[in-house]
Amino acid sequence: MSPRSYWKGYLKLALVSCPIALHAACSSSQRVSFRQINRKTGNRLRQQLIDEETREPVEGYDKARGYEIGKGQFILVEDEELEAIEIETTRTIDIDSFVPRSEIDRRFLDAPYYITPNDPAGQDAFAVIREAMRSKAVVALGRVVLAKRERVIALEPYDKGLLGTTLRYQHELRDPKDCFADIPDLTSAPELLRLAEHILDGKLQPFDPSAFRDRYEETLMAHLKAKQAGMPPQPKQSWAVPRRAINLMEALRRSIAEDNKAEARRPAPARKRA
Repeated sequence: MSPRSYWKGYLKLALVSCPIALHAACSSSQRVSFRQINRKTGNRLRQQLIDEETREPVEGYDKARGYEIGKGQFILVEDEELEAIEIETTRTIDIDSFVPRSEIDRRFLDAPYYITPNDPAGQDAFAVIREAMRSKAVVALGRVVLAKRERVIALEPYDKGLLGTTLRYQHELRDPKDCFADIPDLTSAPELLRLAEHILDGKLQPFDPSAFRDRYEETLMAHLKAKQAGMPPQPKQSWAVPRRAINLMEALRRSIAEDNKAEARRPAPARKRA
C-alpha cells in the first residue's frame, strides 16, 4: 500500500494537466526519541500554555493565532481565514520553466517529495510530461503551496514517477563571503597536491548510501538496552583532538603508506569457478 499523500492537486504544463499526489520522501520516525519526565515520579510531563500577562493557564480551545503589529499588539487571525486564502498554486503545480539540472545551486535544495499520478485517467499525461523531461535531461520549475506558504519546487523524472524538491528563496541563503572572507588565498605546492590527489584516488568508490551508519545512534541504543537489562554503563570512549601535522609533506606520505598497508591486509576477492 502506498504511503499517505502529503498534498493532492494537479500538475499543469501549458494546456496539459493531470491529477497528482505528493508523498514525503524522507522520514525521521526511526530515530531514537526521548520524552520529558518527572525525575521524582517517573511520570511523563505535559506542557501548559500560560498567559504572558495574567500568568494564568490557558486551555487549548482558547489558543489562537495573532499577527504582531506593535509591542504587545496583535491582530487575531482565525483558522477559517487562512483556509479561505487560496491562490492557484494551492491546488495546482503550474510548470513555469525548464532548466538544466546542473544549473541548480545545491544550497537551494530543501525537502524531497515523491510525485505520483493520482487518477488512472491522468496517467498518460503524467507519463508524457515525465518522459519529455527525461529525453531533454531538464528539470521543471513550478510553484506549490505547502504548509500555508508558496514554495518553488523542482520536478525531475525519478523511476516511474517524479521527484519534487522544494527550493529555498534567494533571501534565505547567507552570503558565503560572511564565512569565507578570512580564509587566505594560498597556492599549494604541486608535490603536495600530487600526494593529496593520490590519497583521494585510493579512497575513490561508487556512492553507496546503504553503507552509511549512524554510529552515535547505534551506541546510544546499546547503552539504553544495557541500562534496561540492568547492566552497568559501558565505559565512555575517549576522544582525542587530532594532532596537527608539523610537516605537511611527511604527513601526506605517511597517510599513503598507511593506506597501502590497510589495502595489503584486506583479503583478496574470491575467484569465480569456471
